[in-house]
Amino acid sequence: MDYQQKPVMGYNELNHPCLNRPIRCIVKLGGAAITCKNEIEKINEEDLQIVASQLKEVMMPGSSSSKSIGMDWSKRVESSDISPNVDEFGDQDLIEPSNFIVVHGAGSFGHFQASKSGVHKGGLNHPLVKAGFVATRISVTNLNLEIVRALARESLPAIGMSPFSCGWSTCERNFSSANLSAVARTIDSSFIPVLHGDAVLDESQGCTILSGDVIIRYLAEHLRPAYVVFLTDVLGVYDRPPSEPGALLLREIAVKEDGSWSVLKPRQEDMSRRVEITVAAHDTTGGMMTKISEAAMIAKLRIDVYIVKATTTHSVRALRGELRGGIVPEDWLGTLVRFSA
Repeated sequence: MDYQQKPVMGYNELNHPCLNRPIRCIVKLGGAAITCKNEIEKINEEDLQIVASQLKEVMMPGSSSSKSIGMDWSKRVESSDISPNVDEFGDQDLIEPSNFIVVHGAGSFGHFQASKSGVHKGGLNHPLVKAGFVATRISVTNLNLEIVRALARESLPAIGMSPFSCGWSTCERNFSSANLSAVARTIDSSFIPVLHGDAVLDESQGCTILSGDVIIRYLAEHLRPAYVVFLTDVLGVYDRPPSEPGALLLREIAVKEDGSWSVLKPRQEDMSRRVEITVAAHDTTGGMMTKISEAAMIAKLRIDVYIVKATTTHSVRALRGELRGGIVPEDWLGTLVRFSA
């Protein structure tokens, strides 16, 4: 999806809030990293649990010495008991998480419904599109709930926030309205906003799909985090699909003022060798191409972006901010996208 930021209509202090505490990191949790890509609406429970645990380790480092008391008090399939032991909270110190925002993709949720009905192309006057809009939102909000629950079980005070429900909309697939005051109040209250790619209304074509990658860029532009981390199902950005023989991991990408980018590391002997990006047939949001273009636009803001595989020690180092402001260490596997004057 090509995305050019337009001025937000009616922009004022209410939807361009001043945070009381600066944002440390915006995390993009790729849908492919926590869902099973080849099975519709199936979560990879093991990877999601690991990601949630690592996010707790990074956001609340002082919590490791105390007993973890979960915040998901809803019924689960394997248990009929939903009653928390409220007495356990009496001896607990309140540990507030550092200021993170989580935005997740859809993975095997939502894309099927959107592509089958053509929601991303608009046309709410068509019954199939309207039905697909509803079906897409049911799917992606179900995934959002499960991710929020996984974080809550790790004692992270996560709050699910849907762009459609927050009143966000687009015009010709570019933001036209995106009030951030609710996000700001959530952060200032020491909660962790968990947003997601969503089906939204579009002033020009009726409706469209607003991808998580585009949301990340918008949040970075207006909330200015110290750094951004994309958690994916592969080690980083490759010069061709990583399943192909000879695929090369791009360690560092430099972005210029005009938004163009080039590979700094590793230096390629054949500079004519192009970076080939593929997009899955069912992906209505642009796939890896959107990630790179949005990461480049974030880097233009002088905000470093790390694209790294979820559930690994490499992702933990990126989430902690260990790699900021220096040379990419040889023992770190991932892709750094940064501004270069």
